[in-house]
Amino acid sequence: MLRCLRVLPARVTRNFSRCCSNYVARMRFINKLKEDEGACLTALESGNIFLYHTLAPLLRKTQQGVFQLPLLPFKDLEGILNRLGKDGSMVKDSVLITCTEQNRALFCLDVGELDQQAVEKECGGNFVDLRKAFFTLRGEEAPLVARGQALLRWHQGNGFCSASGKPTTRNQAGSQRVCHSNGLIYYPKMSPVIITLVSDGKRCLLARQASFPRGMFSALAGFCDMGETLEETLRREVAEEVGLEVVSVRYSGSQHWPFPQSSFMVACHATVSPGNTQVDVDHEELEEARWFTLEEIRAALKLRTPPRNPRDQPPTIWVPPSYAIAHKLIREWVDDQELHYDGE
Repeated sequence: MLRCLRVLPARVTRNFSRCCSNYVARMRFINKLKEDEGACLTALESGNIFLYHTLAPLLRKTQQGVFQLPLLPFKDLEGILNRLGKDGSMVKDSVLITCTEQNRALFCLDVGELDQQAVEKECGGNFVDLRKAFFTLRGEEAPLVARGQALLRWHQGNGFCSASGKPTTRNQAGSQRVCHSNGLIYYPKMSPVIITLVSDGKRCLLARQASFPRGMFSALAGFCDMGETLEETLRREVAEEVGLEVVSVRYSGSQHWPFPQSSFMVACHATVSPGNTQVDVDHEELEEARWFTLEEIRAALKLRTPPRNPRDQPPTIWVPPSYAIAHKLIREWVDDQELHYDGE
């Protein structure tokens, strides 16, 4: 029986000490599952699994037109696999993702070796490209499917030891892989990326790559070089991509980002001197970069879905959707601007 995902953050109306106690218990439970093979298998057998097919998550559309992440109990998925001619024990290859507030473990499994349409028919859903899934899922589900895909992709790409060349073996939770020939342990990794919204005090700078959907602009971003601090990366990327020198930096937040592989986005606000705002775009990195006024950004934020933007017409400017931390940076900038104007 398919179930809808319900992984909820601690409610702010709860008693704070109780909220913290629940969180600590959950974190210790998850850590136990990573370290105890038997406990993890028991949790899998009583838990729920969501599916991927070649890294595309399975979604189900409700009668109300809302897309949800369907969950399969262990026994139900075993039965589905058996009906599709696959050994039901394949479900034990599931990777631990998290657990609910009731300590019910959540796992994910890629069934890419099975016929896609047959799985979709059995499960009553469709496998959807991850980028498209982000536009249709609720807030708490989007990061969950991103995390699942990142872990599954990591396992698919780390089946052999880089030192010995021999196969690695994963633990039951899927939180590590081991080369038994030399004892090396491999853990999933993320690549640190700085993403920054640059402002001159009254305008913000947005840019687009040629690969972006037509009309979409976002904050500047770049990978950290070996040995760099986050501040050094930010200043270097802004200088390289748009020819501007940053004078101040303010941290905003962070986000796991599954594109192109598994990135760790560190979001910041940066300012440049009002007298140093001439943009010099590196066209090997960017297709375009320009300053936007508060009114232009407000208009872009009003768009809830990507505009059609026909090729024969000037594109409507839009920004990344709400699940992206770039969207958070842009909204924070708007809030700061409005607060500044109100205070004048």
